[in-house]
Amino acid sequence: MSQRVDSSEITLDDPVDLDSTEQEGRSRTEEILRDFHEESAIGKSYDTRLLLRLWPFVRPYRGVLTLSLAVVVVTAFTTLAHPLIMLHTIDEGVLAGNATVLFQGGVALVAILVFEQVLSFIQMYTMQVVGARSMADLRQHVFTFLHRMKVAYFDNQPVGRLVTRVTNDVDAILELFASGALNAFGDLIRLVGIVALMLALDWKLSLIGFAAAPPVALLVLFVRKRLRTAYRDIRAKTARMNATMNEQVNGMTVVQAFGREDAAAGEFDEINLAYRDTYMRSLKFEAIQDAAIDMVGAVCLASIIVSLGYREATFGTIVAFNAYLLKFFEPITALAQRYTILQSAMAGAERVFGLLDTTALDAEPGKAEPATDADVALAFENVGFEYKPGVPVLRNVSFRAKKGERIALVGPTGAGKTTVASLFLRLYDAQHGVVRVQGEDVRGLERENLRRRFAMVPQDVFLFPGTVASNIAAGEEPDRKRVEETLHRTGAWDLITAREGGIDAPVDEHGANFSAGERQLIAFARALYRDAPILVLDEATASVDSDTEARLQRAVEEVLKGRTSLIIAHRLSTIRAADRIVVFHKGRIVEQGTHDELLSAGGLYSRLHELQFSKEAS
Repeated sequence: MSQRVDSSEITLDDPVDLDSTEQEGRSRTEEILRDFHEESAIGKSYDTRLLLRLWPFVRPYRGVLTLSLAVVVVTAFTTLAHPLIMLHTIDEGVLAGNATVLFQGGVALVAILVFEQVLSFIQMYTMQVVGARSMADLRQHVFTFLHRMKVAYFDNQPVGRLVTRVTNDVDAILELFASGALNAFGDLIRLVGIVALMLALDWKLSLIGFAAAPPVALLVLFVRKRLRTAYRDIRAKTARMNATMNEQVNGMTVVQAFGREDAAAGEFDEINLAYRDTYMRSLKFEAIQDAAIDMVGAVCLASIIVSLGYREATFGTIVAFNAYLLKFFEPITALAQRYTILQSAMAGAERVFGLLDTTALDAEPGKAEPATDADVALAFENVGFEYKPGVPVLRNVSFRAKKGERIALVGPTGAGKTTVASLFLRLYDAQHGVVRVQGEDVRGLERENLRRRFAMVPQDVFLFPGTVASNIAAGEEPDRKRVEETLHRTGAWDLITAREGGIDAPVDEHGANFSAGERQLIAFARALYRDAPILVLDEATASVDSDTEARLQRAVEEVLKGRTSLIIAHRLSTIRAADRIVVFHKGRIVEQGTHDELLSAGGLYSRLHELQFSKEAS
């Protein structure tokens, strides 16, 4: 019940702060948009668990991965040999004046370097192959998974966020392979080997070098959590930016028609700046980490050089020890960089597997009522349905349609007509009652088995990029003869062949290069091409002109013979020939009968008919 506030109740002692109210409204709008576009932070995650979940996608290529890791190990050991060769060549060749040893040392060093480069190429190529193929499988898995989700799931999900899962987040995981982050195994081997050889050369000098370990460990602990948080934020901001961009492009007509270009740019600028600041924060922590490691390494190297002035050692030993000390910090720096990449990849993996953990799967077979009369093509038995809890859309609805019967559903907007079709297709599940198709409870049917029985012509036609023929075949390999036949039967043949290319004419995204009427005719042809026993027409002629509607009516009359059809219509002139008209009002069936019976009854249908035709006459 609406409430009216008496203007006398508003006094100067109790002023209405319009600016404050407007600000609160704006803030609330921004909060709603942010919550819709940007996901909440994911809780504590375990890197090992996420890596194990990646294994099923990597496992088919484990042979190539094993080869790559084996090459990493060999390369790590060959790298350790460089300073030893230098030590021997300097002490036994340069200082001893032995040209043969000097020549042999140079040849050995060149041979090892060439060998390492060959191994490096093999290792990087094989690792990239594993990454590209396994992430292609993961991306395909996510894409297929999205097609198995309930339609209700997409009602509350921005498209850009889902696109981010399939693209940006998977690419972040791919970076593990592309950047060589999995070479951390080789870095650890090099680090252990360097420690052992440094201790063997001079354990006292080694302790000076190892003094860098505690500061580096503390630094990693400091940076670790902050980097992970930063990369999580980057993934969330990326999803929000993609979602907003998708909305603005799809709604460009409305944006320009209402002159909201500047406002839209301002909204995107806010999101873009938030992404920039988050990205800069991650760069700051990366820079702190790298600079600190380099600084600690430089201090250790300077300390060792100073201490060498008080110790006796051969020149070859000094050169070799310094080389090992420099190499000691190389794997530490590499591990830190790889850890940064790992954090980014794990943030992406959290998002991807968070999506895959969603349980809103589409039309999974469940407990079903026993089958009844198969001659009844469609049936509702005391069905109740709510999109939102506590807001009923259908209330205790029951009706039946026999095979070959033509049923029309009419009623005011929001009465529940389109919901009926969605429940038959099991795009949504009824909370109460039983929905039957050809006598079977839809909850007990596999979704492919159920939906093969239907062909549908929606009010808002969606065409995919491709050709007219590929759209009529609905993604299957088109049978050109059948395509031509369906176009003739819908009366669209002359319209389509008038275009250059005919049935091979290109279709742009959403069918933007076709008129609304042409798109509707193609949708009819698509439904007829499927040749299903049940046809659903959802406001199928609501957006076409009179000439196109006449084409459709002539075609439909021929096509519907012997086929069960469910016709949802606002324009009552299109359903006069229906075998039975079911009238909905506020989620309930209030009348049933033929056109003439309902007119003579003087009920809701009669009033709707009179109202509609009086408007058309005026």
